[in-house]
Formats: sequence, structure tokens, C-alpha cells
Amino acid sequence: MTKIQNWLSAFRLRTLFLAAAGVLLASGLAWHEGHFSATTFALALALAVSIQILSNLANDLGDYQKGTDTTGKRQGPTRAVQSGKISPRQMKTAIGIFIGIVAAIGLTLVLYSAEHYTQSSVFILLGIGLICILSALFYTIGKYAYGYVGWGDFFAFLFFGPVAVIGTYFLHIHSFDFQPVLPSVGLGFISAMILNVNNMRDIENDRASGKITVASKLGLKNAKIYHTLLTFGMFTCFLQYSYMYAPSPWYRYLYVIVFLFQFYILTQVHKKKGRELDPYLKLTSMAGLLLAVVFIICINI
Repeated sequence: MTKIQNWLSAFRLRTLFLAAAGVLLASGLAWHEGHFSATTFALALALAVSIQILSNLANDLGDYQKGTDTTGKRQGPTRAVQSGKISPRQMKTAIGIFIGIVAAIGLTLVLYSAEHYTQSSVFILLGIGLICILSALFYTIGKYAYGYVGWGDFFAFLFFGPVAVIGTYFLHIHSFDFQPVLPSVGLGFISAMILNVNNMRDIENDRASGKITVASKLGLKNAKIYHTLLTFGMFTCFLQYSYMYAPSPWYRYLYVIVFLFQFYILTQVHKKKGRELDPYLKLTSMAGLLLAVVFIICINI
């Protein structure tokens, strides 16, 4: 592989679908309320993708430093630092560059519409941006990495769901209301589902390396029950939004067709284990993006 291919592999492009889904979903909800800014959409999308790449690079380095990738039991694709294709020093440099990129885009995004916010709102938005950077870094990096003590699912839910969707919606609308809450929770459940598939796949490796995840604590059988609850919770959130804010005409519910794809993924997850689960990471992420796209089309027609 060339150096460019090595870095693209480290970026883990298949994980970017959900990052895009949050911005698309929030922007579609804002459009439904009569507010949409193309500039805000473009900047928010660039920010979401950059934060996800930063998180992926930090996770690659953090897992390597903690020995999670070197137990010999990992079932997922070989990581960049683990394989030696990218050195720890090079990865640290790349992480530093992406911190700068994320900070620059985030600052531009907030200042672009700063005139519409109170001073306290500006500081809150900047504070949320800083917390997002820190959460991307300390999922696996550091002595108290939260991804190693069972908090990964919660923070994946929080930052890819409510923070991403409600935050982007606020940047469009310039005020807060309840409309984005249910869809944001639904997308957060999808994010937790993606991480749960990952953790079910690597459940033995995580136990061997001392990494605590919801899946490793529950065991494979119960982790699949947990996955089922997340899936049906997601269904409920989107349907409840439609009932409350876009109940008619009937074709605004056509997005439920995507639920069939997600239900298919759920049935397959229940049948698989170990390396067999790996393809369903990408499929679950793609299903989240597909749902966001079809959902926002349906509520806006």
C-alpha cells in the first residue's frame, strides 16, 4: 500500500457515514421548520467528518499504546500503528494536525452566525466544541480513557446523537426547541448499535486486554438483546417524531421502509459472532445514513 492508502485506511472511511448522518438529519429538521443555511450545513459537515477522523486516529494510537491491538485475538481489520505502516510519532503528528483542523472549522462555524447568538450562547458552543475534541482524544488515550471503563456506548450515543443533531439544528435555527430531540436520540441509538457490533466482534480480545465494554460485561448473548432494544428504541423515536410533528399525509411515513433493512441487519447480528460481525459495522453505519436521508425527504415533502 502507498502512504496515501495507509492514511486513508487509518481514517477508517467506513465510519464517516454516521458523522454525515447527524448533520444531514439536523439540517433536514431545520428545513422542515423553515430554516436552512447552506454555509452552516457545509461547515457542520466538514466539522463532523474531521472530528470522526480525529477520533479514529486517536483510537488507533490509544489501542496500540494499551496493547489492545497486540493480543493476537483482535477480529477486526489490522490497525495502522499496530501494523507498523504508520509510526506512533507520525500518528501523534496527524492527531495534532486534525486538532487544528477541527478547531479552525469549529471556530469558523460558530463565528459565522455569532451575531444571532447571545454572548453566553457563543461560549457554550465553543465549550461544546472543546468537549468534542477532548472526547475524541480520550476514548482510548490516557490513563482514564473512558472507552476502557464501560462508558464508550454512552458517549457514542451522546456525541453522535443529541450533541451532533441538536447542536447543528441550533446553528441553523439559532434557538432551541424540542423538535430535534427524538430524532437525535434515535440516531444516538444507531451510534451505540455500531459500537456494540464492534465490541461484540472483539469481545474476547477486549476481555484479554482488560478493556471493559458493555458487550464484555453483558456477554455475547445479552449484548445481542441489548442490541435489539437499541434497534426498537430507534424505531420508536423516529415514529414518535412523525406522529408529533409530521403526521400527514401518509407518505411522510415511507421512511419506515428503511427499518426493514435495519431489521435484516438485526437478524444477521443475532446469527453471527467474532469476525463474522465485521461487515455489519459498515452496514449499520450505512443504514443510519440512509435512514437520515430518507427521513428528511419524507418529512419535507
